[in-house]
Amino acid sequence: MTNTNHYDVIVVGAGHAGCEAAYAASIMGLETCLVTIHLETIAQMSCNPAIGGLAKGQLVREIDALGGIMGLLADETGIQFRLLNRSRGGAVQAPRAQSDKAAYRQTMKKWLEQIPRLTLFQGIVTEVLVNNGRITGIKCLDGNTFKARAVILTPGTFLNGLIHIGLNHYPAGRANEPASLELSQNLKDLGFKIYRLKTGTPMRLHKDTIDWDKFTPQPGDEEPIPFSFRTEKKLENKIVCYIGYTNAQTHKVISENLDSSPLYSGYITGIGPRYCPSIEDKVVKFPHHKRHQFFLEPEGLDTAEIYVNGISSSLSFDTQMKILRSITGLDEAKVLRPAYGIEYDSVSPTQLYPTLETRSISGLYLAGQINGTSGYEEAAAQGLMAGINAVLKIKGKKPFILGREKAYIGVLIDDLINQGIEEPYRLFTSRAEYRLLLRIDNADQRLMEYGYHFGLIPDGVYQNFLKKQERISKAITFLQGEKVKTKEGTIRIIDAIKKPDVHLKNVIECKKLLNALSDEEIRHIESEIKYEGYIQKQEKEIARLRKLDLVMIPEKTNYAKIPGLTREVAEKLERGRPRTLGGAKKIPGITPAAIINLHVYIKMQQQKTSHQKVSRGTLKKDQEI
Repeated sequence: MTNTNHYDVIVVGAGHAGCEAAYAASIMGLETCLVTIHLETIAQMSCNPAIGGLAKGQLVREIDALGGIMGLLADETGIQFRLLNRSRGGAVQAPRAQSDKAAYRQTMKKWLEQIPRLTLFQGIVTEVLVNNGRITGIKCLDGNTFKARAVILTPGTFLNGLIHIGLNHYPAGRANEPASLELSQNLKDLGFKIYRLKTGTPMRLHKDTIDWDKFTPQPGDEEPIPFSFRTEKKLENKIVCYIGYTNAQTHKVISENLDSSPLYSGYITGIGPRYCPSIEDKVVKFPHHKRHQFFLEPEGLDTAEIYVNGISSSLSFDTQMKILRSITGLDEAKVLRPAYGIEYDSVSPTQLYPTLETRSISGLYLAGQINGTSGYEEAAAQGLMAGINAVLKIKGKKPFILGREKAYIGVLIDDLINQGIEEPYRLFTSRAEYRLLLRIDNADQRLMEYGYHFGLIPDGVYQNFLKKQERISKAITFLQGEKVKTKEGTIRIIDAIKKPDVHLKNVIECKKLLNALSDEEIRHIESEIKYEGYIQKQEKEIARLRKLDLVMIPEKTNYAKIPGLTREVAEKLERGRPRTLGGAKKIPGITPAAIINLHVYIKMQQQKTSHQKVSRGTLKKDQEI
């Protein structure tokens, strides 16, 4: 385009959501502008410099299979790699990597700068421009305006951000970075329902002032597993993390200084994350625990900063120092950055379509912490989906929506838009009812075809994927046909592997086969075999639910009279007047329990109608006689 202030897509905020959104939109062929407060902090890891974890690792694999870049970047800049739950089944295994914080940020910036249709711009966005319910662009603090056909907001914790250290507080989106006050007010003026949330970060310590002998080493895996299906180089562990514990003296210090806590003094009104509480929250809410675990994790190879994972706090700096003095090994530690809590605004995600487009403003998309989520991975997944859908809408194509049975990304977005949030949302494997189908080893099988169709997966990568599927198919055919001798007699190899204590690598008859397969392919084949019966059950359940979605709701249904429906649910159904149960499920706030009650009611009405028809037919015959 010749006019540089006109773009197809503008992405506001260059955190993990914004980077994925901008990458997807530009790679898919549209002129895109990524606007950020500081170009130097693109893809900044505001909290722990780590990627993955339980459910989060699955998200990163899915992002990668769709053609996103978080997995590639984690492999490129990782300094320690671990597969969590390695001893358990494939459905709950997940990769995690400690990244070099500076390298992650710098590498992302370098990659984005090389994309032809992507412009990076430093500016502070104060307003989204709207005309007749449709997005038209953005306005910046310096008066610059940019036109756009779609805008994706990914502001992280910057919306009306307020940092707390003890009873002192100041406006900021991150430590020493300006908060986005005008944009927050702009969204309120546009009628969006706003929540106040809270999160925090721990202190950073100088590595040379820690007595490492007092802590337990936690090394990486001997054979690291990559996040990305596209990573070809062998990964290498370059650092060791350490495990430590708080103690009774630590808890006493915290209890005696709660008057300096903004959390317990009423200064913080935002709701914090249930599953990643501050250390003062842990001590107050779990008084029966004599100690709490924490991890000492290096922030990179060329820095002395150590991240104290597990001691997030908004207590005063003086109290933070007392906490350190109470822990042997940290009693001489020097603080490089104090811990702090931060409050910020988020938009209720029930105001979004499954595409992450806002219901009230056409062409405006929201992704990341603005939707009430916590975590880099949840943000990146939303950013990728928002970027894809913004492009598809501009091109006049069908939207891209993943179901709960298809991906953890589908679970994440479905939870947000249908259930909303009351606290910062974090994804867990337990939230996915079909997690046996949503494993890290089959993410490419589930999603890579979509990424290839959108132009996000290169042809060479897709061809390698097809060859991999062919190898897997041939291997399974071999295992179905070959037999092995056991104590119980001769059985098919595939049946032997279904036993809990038998693994594919241990079956001698498979040695030649294994030479042609990668470790990733072996894990995938074994999971498919061991979970076969459960997978079939889940697939039948999915098919049943699909049929359920097609069940028609009688046109004159009086929702207020349906037993088991709350008044709120009945009112939402009355306003929406969905035609099918599938349509009812898409209404924000309609719970699975409500759908079950509605289905039972419909069946009872059908039976009642059928009985009445039979009764009328019998009566007519009696009259004829």
